[in-house]
Amino acid sequence: MSELLHYCDAAMATSKAHTRADRAVPAQAEAQTALLGLDQRYRTALMAFFLRRVVDPSEAEDLTQEVFVGLAASRQGATSNVDGYVFQIAANLLRDRARRENVRSAHRAHMIQNAKAQVESLGPLPVSVGRQALDEVVLALEELPPKTRAIFLLFRLERIKQEQIARVYGISVSAVQKHLLRAMAHLTARVQAHR
Repeated sequence: MSELLHYCDAAMATSKAHTRADRAVPAQAEAQTALLGLDQRYRTALMAFFLRRVVDPSEAEDLTQEVFVGLAASRQGATSNVDGYVFQIAANLLRDRARRENVRSAHRAHMIQNAKAQVESLGPLPVSVGRQALDEVVLALEELPPKTRAIFLLFRLERIKQEQIARVYGISVSAVQKHLLRAMAHLTARVQAHR
C-alpha cells in the first residue's frame, strides 16, 4: 500500500512539473516574440544613440546588444513607457562604461607614475661604475681555465642544461658542476676583492 502511495505522489509531482513546463514554453515563446519586436523597433535608434557617444561602431553594437540583454533579463517588459525604459537602460550602460573607463585611466596613470618612480636615472657616475664592474667580471672570466670558462658561459649565458654540456665535453654531470662551482667561487672572490 505504501508503495502505491509513493508511486502516486511521484506521478502527481511529475504531472505538475510537466504542466508548469507546458505553461513555460508558451511564455518563453511570447517573451521571445516581444523581444524580437523590441529589437526591430529600437535597434536602429539605439545604434544611432550609441554612435553619437562612442567612436567605435563595434562598441556601439555591443552596447545595443547589452540593452536587449537587459530587457530580456528584466521583468518590466510590459512597462507603460517602453521608450523611456529602453533609453534609460542605454544611458545607464553609457554611465557604467564611463565609470569603468575612468577607473582604467586612473589605474594606467598610477602604473605609469609607479614605473617612472622605479626607473633609476642613469647619470654618468652610475654608468661609469657599471662599466667598471663589467670590466672586472670580464677580466675574472679571462683568468679562468678555458674549459671552465666555456662551461660557465654555456650554462649561465646560453642556458644550456648541465646534462647537454656534459655530453658535448664527454664528461660527467658532476664534473660540469665542479667547473661551475670553481667559476662561481673565482668570480665571487674577484668581485668582493674590488669592493
